[in-house]
Amino acid sequence: MRIFYRSVVLSGLIVFGLGVLSPLLAADPQPPEGFRALFNGKDLTGWYGWNPHASVKLEGEKKKENLAKQRKEFPENWTVENRELVNDGHGPYATTDEEFGDIELLIEYKTVAGADSGIYLRGTPQVQIWDSNQKFDPKRPTRRPHLGSGGLFNNAPDAPGRDPAVLADRPFGEWNTLRIRQIGDHTWVWLNDKLTVDNAVMENYWDRSIPLPEKGPIMLQTHGGEIRWRNIYVHEISPEEGKKILADAK
Repeated sequence: MRIFYRSVVLSGLIVFGLGVLSPLLAADPQPPEGFRALFNGKDLTGWYGWNPHASVKLEGEKKKENLAKQRKEFPENWTVENRELVNDGHGPYATTDEEFGDIELLIEYKTVAGADSGIYLRGTPQVQIWDSNQKFDPKRPTRRPHLGSGGLFNNAPDAPGRDPAVLADRPFGEWNTLRIRQIGDHTWVWLNDKLTVDNAVMENYWDRSIPLPEKGPIMLQTHGGEIRWRNIYVHEISPEEGKKILADAK
């Protein structure tokens, strides 16, 4: 057997290997200009587990214990595979360590039949992700998965933006791309480049009598079926940029 050396030039660095070159470490995320990555594609850094519905009614030590339990459970249900953030359909929601106000969020997801998931903005539900193959159930008339994903499902029934303007979901097995813009409580959603929510007010699910909080975490909901996420990028919108967008939208 003949042993040989060879070198590979990568981004100005020379990598030496013995025999066949070993696989290189995965490249860092490559967000679009003006965006930064929230998921590094390697581990759960920057994220923790929290389902606010499980702790909202608790107080004092009981709440503290519940939140600690959820953080501990997080890596049991969330893993990283092939640069994808993967949930098995159970456990607390993936929650950013950081809190955000006005943003534009880019994110891709792939899920399975029977899916019921979503993206919480400022810790508030949610931009909905459905299995759009489900049929309308007249016994649950306000639950309309057949209309597709990308609506603000936790707005009041028939409120603007609650149901998506168009059905834009791709077939199972394919990646879906969400673009979400939020300025104040005004929200736009594009699913696979189709506008599903157009400058609708996102209601505060926790207390509809008040607006959304000024800041809060981004949360990836898990609810009964595997879901995979990748290419999670955020652009924080400045006050000047936000004012211009809102003025142009009138």
